[in-house]
Amino acid sequence: MISLAVATREALLIARQGTAWSVEQHLKGRAPESIAVDPSDPVRLYVGTWGTGLWRSSDAGRSWEPVGVGIPHDEITAVAVGRVQDLHSGVVYAGTEPSTLSRSENGGESWQELTALLELPSSPSWSFPPKPETHHVRWIETDPNSAGKLYVAIEAGALVRSLDGGETWHDHVRGGPIDTHTAATHREASGRLYSAAGDGYFESHDGGESWFRPMDRLRHGYLVGVAVDPGDPDTVVVSGASGPYVAYRPSNAEAYLYRKTVGHPFELAMEGLPDARGTVASRFATHPDEPGVFYAANNYGLFRSQDAGRSWKALKIAWPDGVFERGVDALVAFAE
Repeated sequence: MISLAVATREALLIARQGTAWSVEQHLKGRAPESIAVDPSDPVRLYVGTWGTGLWRSSDAGRSWEPVGVGIPHDEITAVAVGRVQDLHSGVVYAGTEPSTLSRSENGGESWQELTALLELPSSPSWSFPPKPETHHVRWIETDPNSAGKLYVAIEAGALVRSLDGGETWHDHVRGGPIDTHTAATHREASGRLYSAAGDGYFESHDGGESWFRPMDRLRHGYLVGVAVDPGDPDTVVVSGASGPYVAYRPSNAEAYLYRKTVGHPFELAMEGLPDARGTVASRFATHPDEPGVFYAANNYGLFRSQDAGRSWKALKIAWPDGVFERGVDALVAFAE
């Protein structure tokens, strides 16, 4: 049975299936903003919060404990878990504001800061425009086909990569994304990387060594979310807007969802979704056991596509009042 965890500024919401959907609220008042599932232990979840560190659940989100002691900052802006079934499986990575990256090989009990990240030549240019005095790790993507390979997006300034679990780094490459918000990889497409960025949509087919930018018919180029069909690495959905001002806040939002497949450009895929005006940019999730299925979360709730992103249907979930008033920060799907 697939369950869904949604991070909002108010709480972590966990929707579980039964005869009807039920919703639990966790970490209330702790401003959850990043979520990861351990693929080697799928009932183990990690949540990064703004100001109260990293939290772990070992029972599919029913109870939580802090595990961030040793991470340099309590503003955890990104978290990920290694997905290769070998020594790197279960390794946890946590990114912060200001930008640091730490690694744990024992489920968060202890941490090693990966200081070489901040020695990259591009690091003096990193800056988050609303707060130019700082920047942060926006996304961490572990490679499902290569042990120890990971990609880290700095907002804003670079998408960088490591081949050895973060000990050494390869810097941003010319032509690559500058402002990645979300990245994705695919188990059936070794070396392929997808980036939804403030500067558009990017793909790499050689592990981030070079990039191309297929933007044909993508009329809203400020992208927030990206997801790939678990059964088809050529089918991609993205969420986007005309700029940051209309991407995140429900009061002034106007965001869209697009889909593309092999041999075809992007096309709007809004069937079954709320009108773009008043809707924040959706966050996505998929699960490897559900080819052709996407989940999307926005300020109107959760939506599911069973036809590889062509159309969507709202999940009938009774959400607590006010939980989406400040939008959505992250979404994951996990099996119980």
